[in-house]
Order: sequence, then C-alpha cells, then structure tokens
Amino acid sequence: MTDTKTPFEHMMAQAQEMAKSFNPALESFSPRGFENLWPTMPKEMMEMAFGKGISQEGLDAKTRLLLTIAGLTMQGAQADTPFRMTVRHAMEAGASKDEIAETIAQMSMFAGIPAMTRAMDLAKEVMENNKDDEQ
Repeated sequence: MTDTKTPFEHMMAQAQEMAKSFNPALESFSPRGFENLWPTMPKEMMEMAFGKGISQEGLDAKTRLLLTIAGLTMQGAQADTPFRMTVRHAMEAGASKDEIAETIAQMSMFAGIPAMTRAMDLAKEVMENNKDDEQ
C-alpha cells in the first residue's frame, strides 16, 4: 500500500469529487470571491459605528482600524479575508498606505518577522487592487 494520504486528505478529496459531480464549476471555486460581495463602508458610517460617534473624545475610525490591523498581525495574519477587509476599510477611513505598512512593521518586534511578512503580503494585495492610488 503506497497511498500515504491522511484521513483528512482522503475526506477532502472525496468532498472535491462530490462538489465536481454537483457542479463542475465548483472545481475552481475560491471563497475569496465572497470578499467582493461585502461592500466597503463609507468613512462616515465607520465613524458613526465605531469612531467618534461613540465618544467625541475617543479614537477615530482610522485609528481603530489601524489598531485592528496591528492585532490581526499579532495573531499571525491567519484570517486572510478579515485582514484584507480591514485594510480596505482603513484606507477608506483615511489611512495611507505608509501608515498601514508602518503599523504592520511595528508588529514585527512583537509578532515576529513571519507574521509581519504575511500581513504585509495581504495588505499589499489590497493596496495594489485599490483603484484610488492617491493614498
């Protein structure tokens, strides 16, 4: 017996075969496509929901989102979709590409270089796909 697949790998292969039998297009399905279905909130809505609308003297939405990016980086940037969406929202809230990169780079001392590199790669994807290149 030369098959060295784990039970999980067998289960995943069976699930892929089943999905292909239901709909051949599912063979190339990527959950990343769901990110495009979630709109970027306008800056004013972000400010109202989790910015100065809560406390006039508190943190603005941009700062809160930069802190979220720092926290997600500290966790190893393991959740691709939430990380990319947070970067996208931070840019909408007024964060520059340099501010986002500096936030991620600052976390290298606490989260390590691999976590920082992964976060930078994810952020770079968003920044390169952003239609507004002025930031």
